[in-house]
Amino acid sequence: MYRLLTHNDLDGLGCGILARLAFGKDIEIQYNSVSGLNTQVEAFLKKEHKEDMLWITDLSVNEKNAQLLDAYAAQGGKVKLIDHHKSALHLNEHEWASVQVEEDGKQASATSLFYRYLQAEGKINPTGAVDAFVELVRQMDTWEWERNGNMQAKKLNDLFYLYPIEEFEEILLHKLSGSETFSFDDLEEKILDLEEKKIERYINGKKREVYQAVIDGYYAGVIHAESHHSELGNAVAKEYPHLDYIAICMVGKKRISFRTIHDHIDVSEIAKKYDGGGHKKASGAVLTEEAFRQFVVETFKTEPLKRDFAHNQSNIKGQEAGCLYQNRSGEPIFIYKDPQKGWAIEARGLKQSPSFSAFEEAEKFVKRQFQAWLTHDEAYLEYMDKKKKRSESGL
Repeated sequence: MYRLLTHNDLDGLGCGILARLAFGKDIEIQYNSVSGLNTQVEAFLKKEHKEDMLWITDLSVNEKNAQLLDAYAAQGGKVKLIDHHKSALHLNEHEWASVQVEEDGKQASATSLFYRYLQAEGKINPTGAVDAFVELVRQMDTWEWERNGNMQAKKLNDLFYLYPIEEFEEILLHKLSGSETFSFDDLEEKILDLEEKKIERYINGKKREVYQAVIDGYYAGVIHAESHHSELGNAVAKEYPHLDYIAICMVGKKRISFRTIHDHIDVSEIAKKYDGGGHKKASGAVLTEEAFRQFVVETFKTEPLKRDFAHNQSNIKGQEAGCLYQNRSGEPIFIYKDPQKGWAIEARGLKQSPSFSAFEEAEKFVKRQFQAWLTHDEAYLEYMDKKKKRSESGL
């Protein structure tokens, strides 16, 4: 008998699909949350069925279970862990573990690694449909789909969240059995179009609920959300690029997700502090008491960030004549290009105007220090008119 413990996201499901294609009804599959895996591993090991083959995919075990698996394997037990998260690389010191962040010069997913493993073991025959499915999962999980403009990968993920996981497993098995191509039918395309609009509305609403906090020297954007974490985290990070990372809190589940778009930030290191881990740009952790205090309690005392006005014709970011921002007290903050100093800032309370070589750095300073937002054209034109009059009067 075979047993698979895998993650309950799309990448984990991909591993489950491959296992079902390879072993049919001879494998028992259980989809787990990050926090639920170790309990299931302990339960398996207590049964001591050494004739069973245990696979663990897209998840990593804690140190206690790593030692127990060492003992289990030493006594003849059959186990294999396949993962792709940077935070799990230390498990490679165990013979039963294979953690690989990249393959063939590309970011790996658990599904792509498990697919290659099953082929090498002669357990699954590749087809065009399965090849396409595995690549869609890989691009979605690594977020490569956005860079490639591969909407099919995003659609697959959207469809995943519309069904119970066992029902979606049946849908995918039907698609992959006896077909050389992977595609969505007309009904699914219509459903996905409606879902895309729903997600867009959801994300736009959440962009108004972002709280700025300085935590351990990093500028974090804190938001509460129960779904669409990858799309939401990416969209919010782009909306507020002055933030180092986005923390998505799920108080009911006692979980927290971290996302960043910046190459110099490694959120897997941040997640470690809260008993978590993952990728450099996408990780998850437990909402510990300390995390709850920092990300929930402290931000509850503040107000959410305000979004920049998006449809200005005059107050445009990066123009050398200057652009106008405003803080919660209604005070103006002006960023402009000084011919000698570079990008400079005019604001009440600044004893000495800092200068920056790039507009983006000046804006980052303004948004971090003042929690300001780009004003609408009317306020900008009024400010510029007053500025002109002061100049003409010699004030």
